[in-house]
Amino acid sequence: MAAPVDLELKKAFTELQAKVIDTQQKVKLADIQIEQLTKTKKHAHLTDTEVMMLVDETRMYEGVGRMFILQSKGVIHNQLLEKQRIAEEKIKELEAVLSHEHGRLKVHCCRDKGLVVFSAWSSKCNWESCT
Repeated sequence: MAAPVDLELKKAFTELQAKVIDTQQKVKLADIQIEQLTKTKKHAHLTDTEVMMLVDETRMYEGVGRMFILQSKGVIHNQLLEKQRIAEEKIKELEAVLSHEHGRLKVHCCRDKGLVVFSAWSSKCNWESCT
């Protein structure tokens, strides 16, 4: 009788382990994307700060492929603000995904308390607080 239970437990453990690994990969990817978007946002902000210090009559060029197009200071400023706004929106979306994935880790950890190994993968979960 113990063998079927062990096989079921082993199968459940394997499935949960695969879900946890998948979730960890999604979290790592989202972290990398957030870091890159944060750098993009900061670069656009610093560039905009420098552009705004220039005189309005300064000739500015936008790089498009292998050519440059003459643009006004206002156009460049608006493009940089838009770039910052888009990066901020994507960061918020990715943080929502991260929150969801961290919740999945906790659910996997708490759902089967018999599988103690999952407690190491989710720092948010401790056995006393799980219901």
